[in-house]
Amino acid sequence: MVAIKGAPQVTARQILATNIKSLRAEQGLSQEDLALECDLHRTFIAHVERETRNISLDNIEKIAKALHVPVFRLLTPVHATSKGTVRS
Repeated sequence: MVAIKGAPQVTARQILATNIKSLRAEQGLSQEDLALECDLHRTFIAHVERETRNISLDNIEKIAKALHVPVFRLLTPVHATSKGTVRS
């Protein structure tokens, strides 16, 4: 679990799911599109985004590469503020 002072407790699985969903949406990719880019199954992507499936580091790397971001970006919490989104 990731502990951030003054913030509710958020799990790494929640952070990963949120970041994959938001990055995928920002890039206009469907779950199917992302799955094809990663050589993974669409239902696997769906399970990860719903936080119902564990994921290996190898698959996190595949997803990061397909989304054109470093791995740490998928695991970095995002905090909403009145002025927009802030990364920790």
